Amino acid sequence: MASAACLLCYKIPAVLMLVHLIVSFLTAASAGNFYESIDNTWGDGRAKIFRNGELLTLSLDRASGSGFQSKNEYLFGMINIQIKLVPGNSAGTVTAYYLRSEGSSWDEIDYEFLGNQSGDPYIVHTNVYSQGKGEREQQFYLWFDPTADFHTYSILWNPGLIIFYVDGVPIREFKNLESIGLPYPKNQPMRIHSSLWNADDWATKGGLIKTDWTQAPFTASYRNFNANACVWSSATSSCISNSKSTSSAPHSRELDSTSHEKLKWVQRNYMIYNYCTDTKRFPQGLPPECALTNKS
Repeated sequence: MASAACLLCYKIPAVLMLVHLIVSFLTAASAGNFYESIDNTWGDGRAKIFRNGELLTLSLDRASGSGFQSKNEYLFGMINIQIKLVPGNSAGTVTAYYLRSEGSSWDEIDYEFLGNQSGDPYIVHTNVYSQGKGEREQQFYLWFDPTADFHTYSILWNPGLIIFYVDGVPIREFKNLESIGLPYPKNQPMRIHSSLWNADDWATKGGLIKTDWTQAPFTASYRNFNANACVWSSATSSCISNSKSTSSAPHSRELDSTSHEKLKWVQRNYMIYNYCTDTKRFPQGLPPECALTNKS
């Protein structure tokens, strides 16, 4: 009996260690190499991978745009990618980077980078959909030229909140407010998508500025894709809660006081549209969550 118990003493920690290693591998999947982490989904060869999987480009010409999606689906996590946006006169173009589920009642977390005339700033358009309903837009200028170099655009998504980051600076926080009847994306796994496409009917100054096709092909570049996220497979998540990791894991992260100050700085200086202040759009009254978010 003593020897059997001793064997168990050695085997249980070993099994726990193996489980931890497997979970760590799955939750840190999709780091860096585009060959391993994404599929080019449309564009007839306009989406291209270079440098042994380290660099990806999407291009747009008059015939077609292009796009890719992640091989994995995720349910919660931190998604990071570095993008260098279309330079020069990119008016009429949209570079989209987003999470999206399948089906008619889909969930979605959006970045859309709206092209500009040379010398004008890009507009960063953000939105959150739950069960097919969006209309929660916020828009921002950036405090740098996003075409001169790569910058990191991140989405933190967990059961309590969604945070949009630019170079580690939070620009938007969207909280789970199911307590007041607001649907929140928490049950449907999502893939990462990105695309470059023509939207000159609305993208630049409401469609007044059209795409200048003499500037084509338009190209956006990507690198350092990393999904520290819960991989969804066979209707289960790879994430297993344990007391040693939850405090720092993406699925439990919140903004601290310093990050809240950075968020306020961005919204005070660079936000150019907020659906929660658009009384003309909602003449019957702002959406109910705005009464809470406008106080924060």
